[in-house]
Amino acid sequence: MTLGTPNTNTYIELLINFPPRPITAESELLATQKVIDSLIDKVKLTPDEQDYLNVLGTLVYEYEERHKLIPDIHGVELLKTLVDEFALCQKDLVFIFKTESIVSEVLSGQRNLTVNQIQQLAKFFHISPAAFLESK
Repeated sequence: MTLGTPNTNTYIELLINFPPRPITAESELLATQKVIDSLIDKVKLTPDEQDYLNVLGTLVYEYEERHKLIPDIHGVELLKTLVDEFALCQKDLVFIFKTESIVSEVLSGQRNLTVNQIQQLAKFFHISPAAFLESK
């Protein structure tokens, strides 16, 4: 351990269970995102969990910067791309939109995304809510 760095068992356990390493493949990215999701789903993180989450987040950010996973599109077009990329069905988004018909209307351009839907989509896909704002 580095001088001045606390040596806590919780942090060491996190490191042992899923050692952080540079992400070099999509499968590693998905595994890392799964661990991140499990931490984000907790009501309150300990300082050790927060530090570990920051490390994993940095690794994901670096990988995404190198691979530019998300194309330069916005709004509903981005949503359509993500639905295709993750092989989702409209029913997979009902928890956000409340009904399949609303999902269909949004995807077809008959209905605009609401602020609440944008926030939930951003959380679901782990991207900035700004990505869903229509570019003018």
